[in-house]
Amino acid sequence: MSVETKLPAGADLRAEIDRLRKERNAVILAHYYQKPELQDLADFVGDSLELSRKAADTDAEVIAFCGVKFMADTAKILSPEKIVVLPDLEAGCSLEDSCPPHKFKAFREAHPDHIALTYINCSTEVKALSDVIVTSSSAETILNQIPKEQPIIFGPDRHLGGYLNRKFDREMLLWPGVCIVHEAFSERELLKLMAQHPDAPVAAHPECPPHIIDHADHVGSTSSILQFAKTFPGDTLIVATEPHIIHQMEKALPNKTFIGAPGADGNCNCNICPYMALNTMEKLYLALRDLQPRIEIEESVRLAARRSVDRMLEMASGTIGLGDLGRMPSGD
Repeated sequence: MSVETKLPAGADLRAEIDRLRKERNAVILAHYYQKPELQDLADFVGDSLELSRKAADTDAEVIAFCGVKFMADTAKILSPEKIVVLPDLEAGCSLEDSCPPHKFKAFREAHPDHIALTYINCSTEVKALSDVIVTSSSAETILNQIPKEQPIIFGPDRHLGGYLNRKFDREMLLWPGVCIVHEAFSERELLKLMAQHPDAPVAAHPECPPHIIDHADHVGSTSSILQFAKTFPGDTLIVATEPHIIHQMEKALPNKTFIGAPGADGNCNCNICPYMALNTMEKLYLALRDLQPRIEIEESVRLAARRSVDRMLEMASGTIGLGDLGRMPSGD
C-alpha cells in the first residue's frame, strides 16, 4: 500500500504530527541535513550525537529521529528504555555500508597492537568492536590524548582520518570508506566559484577530500561550520557540506549569503544526501502513528557499543585518558 493511501484524506500533516507528538509523548529530532520542513517541526536540530544526548535527557517515551539509521541506532544505544523510530529504515549511510562488521573485525584481528578509533558514522556492531568512538567535533581532542607511538586504526572515513593524520602528523591506519556526499564536490567548480566571490571564505566538513579541504578557510563539523557562519566578518560564505545546513544559516543570518559548494558540473544535486532525503513528512507521520519502523538492538551489542561511546564522552571531557581505556580485545 502506498504512503498516500495510508494518510487521512485531506490531512494537515503538520497538525497531525503535532497531535501524535503529544499523544505519543514523543521528541522529534532532525539532523542539519534534513529537508527544511522537517527541521522546522523538530524539537531539536543538530549533529547526530548531540541530538541523541538531548533526547536522552528528555522525559519523552518515543524518539522520532529524522536522520539516517546509524543516528537512530545511537539514540537507542543511549536511551534503551525509549522507543526509537526512523521514518525510513532504508535511510542508510555510505560510510556505514563501507565497513561491514565482519570485515572490520578481521581487520582488527590482523592488527592486534592497534587501538580502534572509530568515527560515529558506523553501525552499532562496529561501534561494539571499537575502543573509542569519535565525532568530527571530538576527534581532534581525543587524538591529542593518544601518544604518537600508539598504533591506531581509524575508520570508516579515510578523508577525515587523512585530515587528522596531516594536521597532527600521525600515521593512523585508515579504513578506505568515504561519504558519497562530500566526495562529490568538484575542485574545478569550487575554484570557479571562489573566483566569482573572491572575498567569500570557504567552510568545509573534514569528510571532504584533500583537494577541497586545501581551499578551506574553516574545517569543522556541521555545528562548527554553523558557528563559523555566525561569526565570520564577511557577507558571503561558500559551504562545502550537505547543503540543507544552509537553511539554519539563513534563518539565523538572513542578511548574509550562503552558497553551497558545487558538484562536478557546477549545478548538480549530487551533494544532497540521497539517504537523508528518504525521510519525509508523510513517513514521519506514519512512524509516529504506527511506532514503526522501530530500532531494536541486541543488548550485549548495545552495551559494548555504549562503552566505546562513553569512552569518547569521558575523553572529550578530560575525565579519563588513554591509560584508562582497558583495551577491549578485537574479538569481543
